[in-house]
Amino acid sequence: MSKHLSDKLKSIVMAGSMAMLFFCCKDNYKRVGEEAQKKIFPQGIAENFILTYTESPERINAEATGSSKVLAVMSGPIRNDFDNLKFPYQTFPKGLLIEIFNENNEKTTIEADYGIYYSTTSIVDLEGNVVIQGHDGKKLETPQLYYDRTNEWAFTEKKFTFTNPEDNSVMDGEGMDIKKDLSFLNAHKTYGLMFIKEKKDD
Repeated sequence: MSKHLSDKLKSIVMAGSMAMLFFCCKDNYKRVGEEAQKKIFPQGIAENFILTYTESPERINAEATGSSKVLAVMSGPIRNDFDNLKFPYQTFPKGLLIEIFNENNEKTTIEADYGIYYSTTSIVDLEGNVVIQGHDGKKLETPQLYYDRTNEWAFTEKKFTFTNPEDNSVMDGEGMDIKKDLSFLNAHKTYGLMFIKEKKDD
């Protein structure tokens, strides 16, 4: 065999080996830097917490005495604080209870299995067995609800049931917005039956 043919054969074998090595390699590249999914941890965790939101009728200093009005109380088993992020929020993975008080100190409660409070927008996203109970017995039930603390409105696009003991009615619907004290409800769509009990004359 000539030297020229031997060199040519070696080149072909080498090229074939390199091709096999190239195709057999797996992507074992470990993602780092911006490609890697960043783990986010809360800056603080509170257990069995109670947060009270108050309003003072006039400006007070450290030495002044006076009273402040309780606007709302938020409580629950766990609160995860992510307020150190660019878009700050808090999560309530084991549910929460919000108690809202009006000018007459009458209480409306909102309960849910899970919640997220967005600090910048003052929106609370409530999920799972959401129930709003008014001081007058009115009740709203829905699987998901947003509560706007600034405008004191709640809204959802999910199905809901609204019970009103004033006229003994039960309304089913889908999508609505409602005042925090359940005094006004705007239903986007209603369906099913509305049960109204008739008053019997004696």
